Amino acid sequence: MALHCGALSFKGMVVASSQPPSGSLKLAQTQPTVKASSFSSSFPQPLRLSLRGKAFPGGGTFETKESPLVVCFGEMLIDFVPTTSGLSLADAPAFKKAPGGAPANVAVGISRLGGSSAFIGKVGEDEFGYMLADILKQNNVNNEGMRFDPGARTALAFVTLRSDGEREFMFYRNPSADMLLQEDELDLDLIRKAKIFHYGSISLITEPCKSAHIAAARAAKDAGVVLSYDPNLRLPLWPSAENAREGILSIWETADIIKISEEEISFLTKGEDPYDDAVVRKLFHPNLKLLLVTEGADGCRYYTKEFNGRVQGFKVDAVDTTGAGDAFVAGILSQLASDLSLLQKEEQLRDALKFANVCGALTVTERGAIPALPTKEAVLEAMLKPVS
Repeated sequence: MALHCGALSFKGMVVASSQPPSGSLKLAQTQPTVKASSFSSSFPQPLRLSLRGKAFPGGGTFETKESPLVVCFGEMLIDFVPTTSGLSLADAPAFKKAPGGAPANVAVGISRLGGSSAFIGKVGEDEFGYMLADILKQNNVNNEGMRFDPGARTALAFVTLRSDGEREFMFYRNPSADMLLQEDELDLDLIRKAKIFHYGSISLITEPCKSAHIAAARAAKDAGVVLSYDPNLRLPLWPSAENAREGILSIWETADIIKISEEEISFLTKGEDPYDDAVVRKLFHPNLKLLLVTEGADGCRYYTKEFNGRVQGFKVDAVDTTGAGDAFVAGILSQLASDLSLLQKEEQLRDALKFANVCGALTVTERGAIPALPTKEAVLEAMLKPVS
């Protein structure tokens, strides 16, 4: 769908070059939050596997889980992507609307790859919110943990595409519904059923979502669920750079798996060299099982207590890099959910990361995040093609 610029007029805009607005939206506090299960049909039962609990060097074990379910927590929104690359938002002739939001992208990505996933988050009780819930359902993602806010709108993001496919964002959330998820709205039973609980840092920016995030992660940890963290830095959404750094690092040491980009390493270390292994090792906390550093088209690096290395990227012509990192995360988590022992086996881990690299690469060949996420068949087919 192409949506023309002149048809839009929104308040509560966050632009990359400015601080978030100070205005607020009055909410209808007395109206009940709606659950996805109130209108959605039941979902297929997750694939049942019998897996033995695995011990990891350096202390700690992961509790046995019957199902390889990955529960993703956080924001889901609408990305408006320009139909023409290389133009400013003001000059773009039209936009294609695409569902997005990093945790939701990961959930759909895992399902597309044949895995079992669920999403927990909040959207507006509006057309976009119900559209997003339906998109999850269509992609076989359990959406029973979604909530609908009657007093706040679903978040929107306009994406500027440079000629090389890289992006800049302009957000509309003042506040948006994802920021208003409350602790008592969490589906704790769903969280405790997970093999892996995945989240970002955007849900840490404001209350009440911050408290809900912390409570959800605590419930997962207490249930023996593996915690996966992708900070997904979006600096314009934070009050300040220092606030963002403190917020991202505030939950750093609770994660078992962390994925970061080169830019995020530089940001978190206040400008240190992201290609220096000694710098990266500063971010490796004592209980971390796997630290992944994505390098775009160049692939990724991996670090455990026992080994580290690099896996070459998969070369494609980039159209839109939105969702590439999320597709990578979906690729590696889909593999780990089936077999956590990959964390101890370097060669098998490298194979899984090669798979994840291809997931990310294929995603940049189309516009939008969720529409571009690949199937397992597409990834395997691409991996079999000779490198030109």
